[in-house]
Amino acid sequence: MRLDKFLKVSRLIKRRTVAKDVSDQGRVWINGKEAKASSTVKPGDELTVRFGQKSVTVRVERIAETTRKDEAAEMYTVIKEESNASGESVV
Repeated sequence: MRLDKFLKVSRLIKRRTVAKDVSDQGRVWINGKEAKASSTVKPGDELTVRFGQKSVTVRVERIAETTRKDEAAEMYTVIKEESNASGESVV
């Protein structure tokens, strides 16, 4: 599945256009490598997304073309959350 679609379907990012913009700005990494919106995501991959003052790292658990809001969080497991300002972990 494309990275931008995964971010939207999993609800890590609410809109696919925003997910595409964030990816293309170099703020998303897959397994430690910078990723573009068209990059492929598969179960087991680790995604790191930088949101303003915070970074979130998740492990992809499953891929689904569509999902209900209450099931979206089952698509990934949060590994860590960090504040970019001080570098300290907030998990």
